[in-house]
Amino acid sequence: MITCYFGENKAIGGLRHVTVNALIIDNDKVLLGKRGTAHGWKMTEFGKWGLIGGYLGRDETCIQALKREAIEESGSEIDAITLFRIKDDPNRPKEDTQNVDFIFIAHFVKQIGSSDTEVTELKWFPLSALPAPEQIAFDHGESIELYKEYLKKNHSLPLLG
Repeated sequence: MITCYFGENKAIGGLRHVTVNALIIDNDKVLLGKRGTAHGWKMTEFGKWGLIGGYLGRDETCIQALKREAIEESGSEIDAITLFRIKDDPNRPKEDTQNVDFIFIAHFVKQIGSSDTEVTELKWFPLSALPAPEQIAFDHGESIELYKEYLKKNHSLPLLG
């Protein structure tokens, strides 16, 4: 949880974090990163495959944060960014900070760098050959499966929940 200070320096706790994640797509494949350590702490989902993304910075828009995270975690330049889903369930599995997650579809443009220590390996997975569910971090597998369903049925976007 976040503790913020408003007005006469009064603490207000219990606020939720905002994260952005990308389904980076290229030719019916999704780019996943194997979770490493971040900023010196061990993540509960260490060693599992996850979407590329992270926390929204103080002075960023969601799109700016998504592009920054794509470069930091995968060295990828992305474009054609579309809001896919907003996950705001306070009881999301494997979450200890109750993140509100904005998930975007983004198309891979080109490789312009390499990943940081938050990701130990990058791999393009065909949508038909994803890692086993227990090897996917957080609830990212649910969003990937929903994206596959979206491709078949073309639901209107964004999806909520």
